[in-house]
Amino acid sequence: MQSSFIKQAAILAAATLFVRFIGFLYRLPLTNLIGDEGIGLYGVGYQFYLFVLVMSSAGLPGAISKMVSERIARKEYRNAHGVFRAAMTVGITFGLAGTLLLWILAGYFEVWFGYPGSSYSIRALAPTILIVSIMAVFRGYFQGMNNTVPTAVSQVVEQVFNAIFSLFLAYIFIGQDNLEWAAAGGTAGTGIGAVLGLITLMAIYKVLSPKLRNRIRKHSVSQDQKIEKPSSQIKEVMATAFPIILGTAIYSIANFIDMAMVSNRMQAGGFDEVASRAAFGQLTGKFIVLTTLPVSISTALTAAVLPSIAGSTVTRDFKAVTAKIGKALRMSTLVSIPAAMGLAVMAEPIYLLLFPNHPEGAHLMQVGAISVVFLSLNQIATGALQGINKIKIPVIAAAAGAIVKIPLNYVLIYQPNINVLGAVISTVVCYLLAATINMVALRSYTKIKLDWVGIFIKPLAASVVMGLTCFVSHNIMVSIVGDTISTIASVVMGGVVYFTVLMLIGGIHNEDMERIPFIGRKRS
Repeated sequence: MQSSFIKQAAILAAATLFVRFIGFLYRLPLTNLIGDEGIGLYGVGYQFYLFVLVMSSAGLPGAISKMVSERIARKEYRNAHGVFRAAMTVGITFGLAGTLLLWILAGYFEVWFGYPGSSYSIRALAPTILIVSIMAVFRGYFQGMNNTVPTAVSQVVEQVFNAIFSLFLAYIFIGQDNLEWAAAGGTAGTGIGAVLGLITLMAIYKVLSPKLRNRIRKHSVSQDQKIEKPSSQIKEVMATAFPIILGTAIYSIANFIDMAMVSNRMQAGGFDEVASRAAFGQLTGKFIVLTTLPVSISTALTAAVLPSIAGSTVTRDFKAVTAKIGKALRMSTLVSIPAAMGLAVMAEPIYLLLFPNHPEGAHLMQVGAISVVFLSLNQIATGALQGINKIKIPVIAAAAGAIVKIPLNYVLIYQPNINVLGAVISTVVCYLLAATINMVALRSYTKIKLDWVGIFIKPLAASVVMGLTCFVSHNIMVSIVGDTISTIASVVMGGVVYFTVLMLIGGIHNEDMERIPFIGRKRS
């Protein structure tokens, strides 16, 4: 079970990294094409889309995977498939409602939040809510069966076509000197990619459906296992999904709060509309894009750890539960801590390399890179708590973080010498508080004994050496070989130094490398 969990997490993590990398890559020419102001309009539309998506379907994959894995652990395969059908009803209903809500209220949103011209981007994304909601049901079902391959494949297909059509449509409209339509064209690619991702999932389901039906027929339901009614399963899906939605909505809620406050508070502090939109573009199009790339590892781990822990909880294998939590936390910090250090130390040269036409905003990364660590820990703890049926705790943590973020935003963004940096500072505090609440609760309920040295101290020590290496090497080389080569070389050197130091101090072992699917030899 342990090796299976690691393998499924690694498959999804690899695909998620690739997807985030493609998303990151296409954002570079998109930013250089439409500028900070255009990316600001793009970001506004995308934040509304994410918020409605979170509230309509973000909890479905976790809820479905949890419910399916619990039934499979009890060998209730017919009921597991019933969950899929019930969840599809929920997904279509809420997805359609989200689509209509986003489309109808788009014009009001741009007025209420002070982003004129953003309604085009919002409406371009509206149909995607329904499509992604249906995809969420398929992905949750497959993940509940401990199979992350369909999710991984569909994510790759979705993102590749998203990148292609986003750039293509933005290029067409910017050529017509229409910034609002260019931003909307960039968001429209998201829907086109989602359609192709859904087609991929439906094709995989069609291929696997004979095997699924045979398994249901083969394992006849025993006398003590009743067939669950569709109505009761629908109620359970909604009851399970709702707190997961609230618990996992912290990232979207935090961004939504920023969107609601950055423009208004900056303009109240003396900035004009163009400057406030550009600042929001730096926040969403650069800071958030770069910080979510390393966080994707934790996102994948969370998707894999939730059903795995839920299955072990049903069979009362609590030793496996704590082992999986410890492994997930360690894998997360091995990536998030050096990523945060590297982004903070190399912020300015990275921005100059990636956004040569619009390199502004590196100071946001220098201050806010640490949020990568807190968000990663929060995601793992959230998935683990949901897996052991403590699904209300992440809701409390999310609410606490959001409540603290609002007054911090209100005060800090208004200050002319702080402005949009205030949103970054409040984000760090928000994630720190939420992660702390979730981690304390996780230790309390599972009685897990964390390996503090292995999880935190060793990755931090290696990251400090890595950061010094990057800083010194870049400053030495930049006057000799220029910005581009010195930045790339310093990042590569930093990565090599990090893993070397980590190996020397015992932060990573040969066993860890051998257990990685597709790389190592060991599978158990």
